[in-house]
Amino acid sequence: MKAMIIEKYGKKTPLLISEQPTPEIGAHDVLVEIHAASLNPIDFKIKEGKVKLLLKYNFPLILGNDFSGVIVKVGNRVQAFKPGDEVYGRPRKTRIGTLAEYIAIHEEDISLKPNNLSLEEAASLPLVGLTTYQAFTDILNLQPGQKILIHAGSGGVGTFAIQLAKLMGAYVATTASEKGYELVQSLGADQIINYRKENFEEILTGYDAVYDTLGGAALEKSFQILKPHGQIVSISGVPNAAFGREQQLGWLKTAVLSIASHKITTLEKQYHARYHYLFMKPSGTQLNILKEYIEEGHIKPVIDKVFPFTDAAQALHYLEGGSAKGKVVVRIK
Repeated sequence: MKAMIIEKYGKKTPLLISEQPTPEIGAHDVLVEIHAASLNPIDFKIKEGKVKLLLKYNFPLILGNDFSGVIVKVGNRVQAFKPGDEVYGRPRKTRIGTLAEYIAIHEEDISLKPNNLSLEEAASLPLVGLTTYQAFTDILNLQPGQKILIHAGSGGVGTFAIQLAKLMGAYVATTASEKGYELVQSLGADQIINYRKENFEEILTGYDAVYDTLGGAALEKSFQILKPHGQIVSISGVPNAAFGREQQLGWLKTAVLSIASHKITTLEKQYHARYHYLFMKPSGTQLNILKEYIEEGHIKPVIDKVFPFTDAAQALHYLEGGSAKGKVVVRIK
């Protein structure tokens, strides 16, 4: 099969089209012919080696973390799926590789795709959908009437997050530029902060939660808008010691994370807040919940551009540039 690989970590490491063996499936796996895959910031972070403390991979490494496609073969213990089913999913972190013609994936990590979406539209949703669902339900326990700030509302994560937060009854503020204003307004944002002209920390106050997709200064300033005991979930900040313990990374890595996140821990104490670093988990069950939301019309995919498979490197470069409004998708079949 054809696949997009890297042969080593590095910002300038090329993304190469390579012939790779079609993966073998286990008893609980399905083999999916991939029709489309979406790109996410984790892809260029993996490529550059920025998460190698947390994730260990061998080379050549096929990139890609979510997809849609058609099942062509099932393991002998698979009961929920059959050949011909159109599915979407997010493979386990040890089994990534969706920028390829085929993937072997555990049946628990996929769901039938939403009936009202194309395969390209469905491919845009698994990673951002699962990440946001787990942030809002498993960690924040977001309730109707609560106030949440979603950073970068016009981005791939933000466009999904605004819709889910509104579906859950929250009051949503978001940051965006003039170019993203109409988009985030159409998705239901209640208050929009023009980050080029305004400082959100000087405007917002008394918030229950922040969903941080940026890290850095934006994350640090977010503590200022929280009410006492407010919470921040970050997918772009620094993992802390609590994350190290939760992931059972061992005392040495946990100690390293504790040192690296010292500033965040200080802000937690200063503002009587709670900080969570989120490493989402694959879940076919949760994808099925999102499928129902989508089929009921509560959430729609937002796609910026679709690139052909041969232009996957260009697509990744475009995503890394930070100007995409919604998701970037690679058409594989």
